[in-house]
Amino acid sequence: MPDPVTVARSVVAYHATDPASVYIAMAARTSLAPPDVLDKALYDDRTLVRMLGMRRTMFVVPVEFVQVVYRACTEAVAATERRRTLKMITDGGIDDAKSWLASAQQATVDVLRERGEATTRELGMEVPQLRTEIVYAAGTKYEAKASLAPRVLFQLGADGVVVRGRPVKSWVSNYRWALVETWLPDGVPDVSAAEAEQELARSWLAAFGPGTVADLKWWTGWTLGRARRVLAALDAIEVTLDGGETGYVLPEDAAPVEAVEPWVAFLPALDPTVMGWAMAGRHWYLSDNVRPAVYDRNGNIGPTVWWDGRIVGAWAQRTDGTIAYRLLDDIGADGERAVEQRAAEVQAWLGDVRVTPRFRTPLEKELSA
Repeated sequence: MPDPVTVARSVVAYHATDPASVYIAMAARTSLAPPDVLDKALYDDRTLVRMLGMRRTMFVVPVEFVQVVYRACTEAVAATERRRTLKMITDGGIDDAKSWLASAQQATVDVLRERGEATTRELGMEVPQLRTEIVYAAGTKYEAKASLAPRVLFQLGADGVVVRGRPVKSWVSNYRWALVETWLPDGVPDVSAAEAEQELARSWLAAFGPGTVADLKWWTGWTLGRARRVLAALDAIEVTLDGGETGYVLPEDAAPVEAVEPWVAFLPALDPTVMGWAMAGRHWYLSDNVRPAVYDRNGNIGPTVWWDGRIVGAWAQRTDGTIAYRLLDDIGADGERAVEQRAAEVQAWLGDVRVTPRFRTPLEKELSA
């Protein structure tokens, strides 16, 4: 059975916008290994780290890959977010936003250095600046008054100063914060920006190739020119995809692959596989009759049922723990039996834990009712 770190490497990183998706994605690829296997890698061995990465999205990455993601993607995201944070502070009526932010961040770091780990609420009790309230999205329907604590901590995370540590309760709850210097006392291997770009693109091609330039651009959040430049530096091989598009693979992946036995999987919302290609690049595993049922209005994909390499339906967990699913393609009697069995296995694996996707699709809502 592959371990959670090996699985993470095989898909580059776990998509972690939704905390539960990391665990379900791991379970789907490890013969339903229990959640504490992933907890051990995240919080005891610390061979996996939760961080902001590609497209300003949360990921769980192998520790040796932290600086690759940071140099290739997060560093630029952090700079953009810092400008946004300073504007929020200024618009909130605070003079000299740079000094205010620097002071709030240093005070937060000092408390974490003393305490080790703390929640946002606990930090707010000890750092007065974090309790400062401003009006967000003034003049819009989203206008609301809230403290600056989440924004200050988000910026510290984007800057690579703090890390999301142990959850407060279960694996689907919020996390405590810790300093990177104490959470990872041995540090992480450093790389140059150019090395990081190539390693990230190489890992993406190994996991998701063949893929197009547009796929790599979307997945990384890079510009089109940057994606093209990095692919050229890798000596990636051009291949013709179904439909006539040009795709790319690594030189060592150009040979045909052997067919595998039919398989079934229940993947979580925003699984790393379903998020591996740009929206237009997902047609090969997603038929036209399935697509509208598994996405929300913003293009976020919900929990999916896979059979033999393609999405054939959707699933959800009801309040009593039952796993409900609906097949949207004909997969034959053997496929239906395999799906029914896997639904029972996932239900037993989740047990008393209740999971609601952060981005809910209409079909997921219907199935969970």
